[in-house]
Amino acid sequence: MEVNKIYNEDCLLTMGRMPSMFVDLIITSPPYGGLREYNGYEYEFHETAKQMWRVIKMGGVLVWVIGDSVENGSETGDPFRNVIFFMNLGFRLHDTMIYKKNSSSYPASKNSNRYTQIFEYMFVLSKGKPKTVNLICDKKNKWAGVASFDKKIPPVPDFSPRENIWEYVTSFNDPTNHPAVMPEALAKDHIYSWSNKGDLVYDPFMGSGTTAKMAHLQQRNWVGSEISKEYVELANKRLDPYLKQSQLF
Repeated sequence: MEVNKIYNEDCLLTMGRMPSMFVDLIITSPPYGGLREYNGYEYEFHETAKQMWRVIKMGGVLVWVIGDSVENGSETGDPFRNVIFFMNLGFRLHDTMIYKKNSSSYPASKNSNRYTQIFEYMFVLSKGKPKTVNLICDKKNKWAGVASFDKKIPPVPDFSPRENIWEYVTSFNDPTNHPAVMPEALAKDHIYSWSNKGDLVYDPFMGSGTTAKMAHLQQRNWVGSEISKEYVELANKRLDPYLKQSQLF
């Protein structure tokens, strides 16, 4: 299979051509709720999950970024059903993380019966123990440099691993009209955290190409599937300057 390429097709077709245990990291934000009919297309979660389990390497990580939606007065609970199905396949739930949006497009009114929806889940699942963990240590410690009375314990470091609630700007960072653009920093941080240079990153719902761009800039190989021809063309146009500037890995 050719890597560093977006395949204009259903992700089940792309993964069907992959050998088992082929990719190191899968990061994606699938269509959900009102977006389940995605630009006229739909996807089959259960078969997609089974194929992701097959193609990911032992120790590989799946980052499933998903929110919930309200139907008939109730949240659907689909994100939790997804995770239970992943775990029944054999995935470990390594971490339940939160992607907090810096602002909401639709703030709740004072007459609403719910608080303003401001986050999505980032479920980090692993096939066995994660083989790569590069924690981002950018949380500044208030007591940096303070030493313990016990000489065996080193002083408090300047920075420690960040917490598992990550906040990102949600404004569009590309010129597409994609309905749910993944923040570039979110993709960048997860790619850094769960893969190494030269690893293969896969996004089964590539959309406007964010995963591919951030994987390439961090010297990872990548493969994407995107069923919409319109979005593939836009993603390739977005990626072209970066692919010309550097070698593939």
